[in-house]
Amino acid sequence: MDFKKWEPVYEAILEDFGFLREEDENAANILSHLLIGPNTASTDVLEELISRKDVLVCGNAPTLAQELDQVNIEDHVVIAADGATATLVDRGIIPAVIVTDLDGDVEKEIQANKEGSIAVIHAHGDNIELIFKYVPRFNNIIGTTQAAPLSNIYNFGGFTDGDRCVFLAGEFNAASITLAGFDFDDENVTEMKHKKLGWAKKLLGVL
Repeated sequence: MDFKKWEPVYEAILEDFGFLREEDENAANILSHLLIGPNTASTDVLEELISRKDVLVCGNAPTLAQELDQVNIEDHVVIAADGATATLVDRGIIPAVIVTDLDGDVEKEIQANKEGSIAVIHAHGDNIELIFKYVPRFNNIIGTTQAAPLSNIYNFGGFTDGDRCVFLAGEFNAASITLAGFDFDDENVTEMKHKKLGWAKKLLGVL
């Protein structure tokens, strides 16, 4: 992702939600300092996993379990958006990649990570406490931000866990991207979540 192209979108998101860029940057710096040594993974791993492969991106909508029955999992590289990991693990599916800002069922994410999932952990202004709490329990981590990237913190594009999964798959040249467990018009969510889903839908339309 060319950050100069992403930055106007990011600024629009900040303005719409009233988020502070400085807080995102602070979170990214904290995550950067925690990602040193053997707990990190190279983005080359993502390239190897995803490039020219058919990818299944799993969101955490209530329809996920039903939609999984309609897909041949073995034909896809599975990327889980945060809370979707629990549904997958409970069905005996270990995703290749978990994209998380650590506000889902983190224990299931740690379990999947121990069994081989790459953890793409996202830093933003609202999850600094969770970063300190959970990052030391993960291995094979790749850090991301929605602000300007750092030497070991990447910006592949996207805003919510779900659409960031899709941007990541696109960044690493997936042959195809199939979505399961996405409901952009879910009425059984908070007003904030509904607003975030609106942005996710808009961003995926642009992508």
